[in-house]
Amino acid sequence: MTRRVLACTLLALQGALLSGGQAQAQAFPSKPVRIMIPFSAGGTTDILGRTLAIPLAEALGQQVIVENRPGAGGVIGADAVAKAPPDGHTFGIFNTTHAVTPFVMKLPYDAVKDFSGVSLIILVPGLMSATPSLPANNVREIIDYARQNPGKLSYALPGSLTSGHLSMELLKQMTGVDIVAIPYKGAAPAFADLMSGQVQLIINSPPSSLPHVRSGKLKAIATTGATRSAGLPEIPTIAESGFPGFDTVEWYGMFTHGKAPREAVERMSREVAKVVATQAFRERMLTLGAEAKSSAPDEYDRFVHAEMQRWGKLAKDLNLKPD
Repeated sequence: MTRRVLACTLLALQGALLSGGQAQAQAFPSKPVRIMIPFSAGGTTDILGRTLAIPLAEALGQQVIVENRPGAGGVIGADAVAKAPPDGHTFGIFNTTHAVTPFVMKLPYDAVKDFSGVSLIILVPGLMSATPSLPANNVREIIDYARQNPGKLSYALPGSLTSGHLSMELLKQMTGVDIVAIPYKGAAPAFADLMSGQVQLIINSPPSSLPHVRSGKLKAIATTGATRSAGLPEIPTIAESGFPGFDTVEWYGMFTHGKAPREAVERMSREVAKVVATQAFRERMLTLGAEAKSSAPDEYDRFVHAEMQRWGKLAKDLNLKPD
């Protein structure tokens, strides 16, 4: 009799725990959701977070708060997500830099174990642009000029370990030319020197470069993706300019704590995908030269791990370092 009572009690407790766990999972979100932006206000990551916040809040029925945590190449913001309670209410929007930092600096978190991928959001090809005084108008001519004038060409580097930095170093590695990197503390001084001719080249995100191209202060040379950008169809790719196989894009996507409830990860992934699929969001991203593209959590995790292997190897081979 005692054993029978004990067994019934254990079964009742187990049922209560299971039902309680299901209720907790179904309750997501049970409080305001935070989205950490590991870069300053006004950049592409910040634009994404604020563009997503309103429709996500409507879909989730909770306030969505966007917080900027800039610094250390995105590490401070990422650490805020890694150290947040693992309840599925804190997310972060990271970019390609997240795949590189584990290979070039000591991190306060494990870039794989401490995060769960939620969804890819956009892919942004880099845009190579040049000062109008440069006597070269396409990538082939630029590489030929660099070979004939070793060490005389330079490129502006607004931030180390960015997609633009990696893209230019990959091109140098492929062609064996010497183009000197000139580091700057941000895009504004980099573009100022580029437009004055102090440096000749830059590969950067289209939102930063296009206003100067459209004003005639810079000339567009090529984009870095495998195919022409839907937002910039008139600009050729580096690959089609004589360097087949060249393919780099800067990606932006959402992550959360590595131990967040799976129900929260999958629910947020579905809601992000719905926003990304809207015509309004896609058209907004096209104005930034970006392709809107969502993914399931497992698919996104695989994508990020592949990016880590690709860019981590390049960063180590070239001994790249953060600012």
